[in-house]
Amino acid sequence: MALPTFPGPFEAAFLADLPYDPEVLLFDELVSVDVANSLVACRMPTDRPMPFTTSQRADPARHPRHVAGGAIIHATGMIGFVHAYYVLGLRHHEGWIGYGTHIHRGVFRKLVEPGAPILATCEATRVRLGKTRHFVRYRLEFRHDGAVCYEGDQTAVWMLAGSAPAAVAGA
Repeated sequence: MALPTFPGPFEAAFLADLPYDPEVLLFDELVSVDVANSLVACRMPTDRPMPFTTSQRADPARHPRHVAGGAIIHATGMIGFVHAYYVLGLRHHEGWIGYGTHIHRGVFRKLVEPGAPILATCEATRVRLGKTRHFVRYRLEFRHDGAVCYEGDQTAVWMLAGSAPAAVAGA
């Protein structure tokens, strides 16, 4: 599989393969792909409308406008999809779909006010590949203005069509 030129926007084939509408990808640029080290990095702009963030009833004294934690958690799943697509070669249109199974550790280190982009990295730290299911444990790090704003240790299962999602809980 040939990798796209990066840093740069996601190519049309990737966007067409997303299991969500591209507007909730939350990333606008593929920064890097390192297949040998099982690592991807993406740029997440924070200066445009985002789920939950745009619905905040902000008050600078009590509840400043910020990138909502729910958006960050959603972004961890989306960068997992980026990893599965570019590093593992899994394609949604070929029947592969991923589901988060565990957030082993999730730490919000800094409140992110909209403005500068977040640099998000996703590294597979453990990969168990099967014929119809792959279990992948990820280390996630999101940085804003050079400082870590979110750290995660999460697991997802990637299943080929026909593998029942109900079986995930007992995996």
